[in-house]
Amino acid sequence: MVKITINEKQIEVPEGTTVLRAAETAGIYIPRLCDHKELTPYGGCRLCIVEVEGARVPMASCTLPVNNGMVVRTETESIKKSREFILSMLFSERNHFCPFCQVSGGDCELQNAAYHEEMTHWPIQPGWSDFKVDTTHPYFILDNNRCILCRRCVRACGEMVGNFTLSVAERGAASIIVADTDVPLGESTCIKCGTCVQVCPTGALIDRVSAYQGHDESLEEIKSVCAGCSVGCSIKIMVRNNRIVRIEGDWEGAVNHGLLCEHGRYDPVTESRKRITAPQMRKNGKLEIVSWDEAMSAVASQLMENKNEIAAIASTRLSVETLTAFKELFAEKFQSKHVTSVEEGVPTEVVTRFAQTHEGFEGKLDVLRNADTVMCIGANIHHSHMVAGFMFKRNLSKGTRLITIDPESSELDYMANISLKTQPGSDLALIRGLQAVIVQEGLGRTPLSLPDAGQLIEKAVRATGVSLEELKQTAELLARSISPVILFGKGITAQRDESLIEELHRLAVLVGAVDSERHGLLSIKGESNSLAATLLGMDTTFELNGQKVVYAAVGDDYVSRSLTERASKASYLVVQASYESKLTEQAHVILPVTIWAEQEGHHINLDGRIQTTHKAITAPEHVRENITVLNEIALRTNMTLKSDWQKAILARKSSVTLN
Repeated sequence: MVKITINEKQIEVPEGTTVLRAAETAGIYIPRLCDHKELTPYGGCRLCIVEVEGARVPMASCTLPVNNGMVVRTETESIKKSREFILSMLFSERNHFCPFCQVSGGDCELQNAAYHEEMTHWPIQPGWSDFKVDTTHPYFILDNNRCILCRRCVRACGEMVGNFTLSVAERGAASIIVADTDVPLGESTCIKCGTCVQVCPTGALIDRVSAYQGHDESLEEIKSVCAGCSVGCSIKIMVRNNRIVRIEGDWEGAVNHGLLCEHGRYDPVTESRKRITAPQMRKNGKLEIVSWDEAMSAVASQLMENKNEIAAIASTRLSVETLTAFKELFAEKFQSKHVTSVEEGVPTEVVTRFAQTHEGFEGKLDVLRNADTVMCIGANIHHSHMVAGFMFKRNLSKGTRLITIDPESSELDYMANISLKTQPGSDLALIRGLQAVIVQEGLGRTPLSLPDAGQLIEKAVRATGVSLEELKQTAELLARSISPVILFGKGITAQRDESLIEELHRLAVLVGAVDSERHGLLSIKGESNSLAATLLGMDTTFELNGQKVVYAAVGDDYVSRSLTERASKASYLVVQASYESKLTEQAHVILPVTIWAEQEGHHINLDGRIQTTHKAITAPEHVRENITVLNEIALRTNMTLKSDWQKAILARKSSVTLN
């Protein structure tokens, strides 16, 4: 620990801490513009300058490491004059006319810094820049006229997301932020995560989805968890007048540290599906609005009449509490032998089956942050679970190697050191072939006897369609890594072959990805409560075998055509849903329920983290919570639900440690 003094206040901080961060721990504010706690210190704007006793000139506190006995002053007259001059230069460089800016009035860090220095004007003639405004992007606008060239957006795109779309073109006063080789943002490699917009300190990057809908001080902020996938990103839901204005990543989030993908940030705000706001029943072949009492009476009657002929299916976006109640109601109370989830265990069932003999064999997401090699097999991490991909993509420029293995092409392929395009269904042969090469070359970290190694290699080449050289390069790259990680997805789990998971685990042990200290093998799973559903045993395939009644609690999920076709074969279909879909069109009864932001509950992310979601907005008048509907059905059928979700999820061994 190092002891320093800032503004006569003694502080003790870890060695290597910057003066700016040390001041923050002591509650001392130092203005800054280019600095962000999730980015590498840059020292570009010089607004955070401080006086250091013994130093000849003021120094940027964001890049200055503390020294034992250091004495720092942050608010001297000379420092304040220097900051005012720096701000005057920034304001005059481009067209920072606050009355015309969307973020003026409390949301602009440049404007706020000026108010902190008690500025009322700037004495330097503006540069009268006239840069083109890029409005080609569907979610945000780039206006270089308001840019201060802090490069936060550029650094965030590279350091945090690993996409490297943004950069600086031209020089001096002509410098501008551009996408790729100066192409329109809407035509660039941008993946629409919106991180650049969230870190921008001015109005240079404007969120067009929420523009002019209120400043931060007029919005209510509710912290919650994204229900978009099983990564489980922490979010801040910004609400006004019972409407979601925008969603931001929570910089304090334990999983994502502020990062979000397009689906988590923009999809919930731009939702265009038609909401169901009242119960409906099919009468004379048409769906008609009815009272809750009439709808629930009809459902309860049908369930009791067909007590032994019910199939029930629920969305994995529902809370653990709701899924547990659903399982208890239909599997235990109604004795249905067909209770599953809309994912039907595709991303989780085989993994959980293997976990019954290898409990906790999967690792946590954090292993991706420090991996020197990532082998991504059967997982399109560029389109789903994108934040998990950010964790290793951003390190590729620093030397992390990437191996992609998939029959289909992916945007990750061009980033990969090795990209294998294998034949569908050849994964097992490939994995055993990789093991055989490692054993044959003597590169294994643990002993593995493979007397038929040569035959396994030949079979791998023949079955996969990759060359022997490619197979050997892949095996050697993986085996020579210090901290490798094997990441797999539905391309593997959908085959429901436990031997695939077993051989992947054996490969991970062989190359040192899994040992007594590291767990570098993990699957990306599915929707937000994918893991919870499989722990509750709701992971079987959905096929009707004479069941007359289907109860589908899909909530706010998207319903696949396949599920709609299968469920519609039932004599009586009850759909518990938030939005209209092809499935609700086929229903005999529709029960309107809350969406993810209108209810509270718990979700278990892909690495076993149990997180709480919070209610941000109030549902329409005649819409009820998912678990409330299930409890009323139980009440109307003379049953009582005593669901203990915390106990229920421990009934099966988990592939990853729960915490």
